[in-house]
Amino acid sequence: MNHPPIIDVIIPAYNEEKSIPKVIAEIPKFVRHIVVANNNSTDQTGKVAEAARAKVVFEAQKGYGKACLTAMDWIKNQEIQPDIVVFLDGDYSDFPEEMSDLVQPILDGKADMVIGSRALGQRESGSMTFPQVFGNWLATTMMKFIQGAKFSDLGPFRAIVWEKLLDINMIDQNFGWTIEMQIKAHKAGLRYTEVPVNYRKRIGVSKVSGTVKGVIGAGYKIIFTIFRYW
Repeated sequence: MNHPPIIDVIIPAYNEEKSIPKVIAEIPKFVRHIVVANNNSTDQTGKVAEAARAKVVFEAQKGYGKACLTAMDWIKNQEIQPDIVVFLDGDYSDFPEEMSDLVQPILDGKADMVIGSRALGQRESGSMTFPQVFGNWLATTMMKFIQGAKFSDLGPFRAIVWEKLLDINMIDQNFGWTIEMQIKAHKAGLRYTEVPVNYRKRIGVSKVSGTVKGVIGAGYKIIFTIFRYW
């Protein structure tokens, strides 16, 4: 890059009014835009995010991937496009200050995509449920044997070169978003790596692992996505 890297952050958020200000406050100052996709929250997520210096876009249709796509559309409409986009959750389970480590392999020219791996980092006790841990292991194992993709986690905290993200044409609108990105990146020949990230108990109740419906729905979608791109 012939200029200081332009880095934008995307945070999909549904009812995260208590956690989103903490997340935004700990995002490094080198980030240009923090784009919070307010996914039809029924609380004050949008207002508190805006007050905390984020750009807030509204998406009425529920879905993790749908919220991410809406935030991407906002970025596409900016006059100057970013070099790198970072995704993280709005529940304060990730450590935003670790973003420097996350983007470094891209800045060094060694990777196009970097996954923050909770499997390689330190997890606070109770931060991930058994279905989450097992689901990550099953999904990454299946990806390895079916697609030959070598990942240890489907962690939401990730960085990717913006142009590469546009090239892989993301379409998933809910639980399959993270694994779709990883499979497509692998199939497209993108250079990818993982860095260890730490993980703590989220603020509030998980929309996925906090309900039986969420666990089953996410598990089904992840397995479906693996075979879809086989």
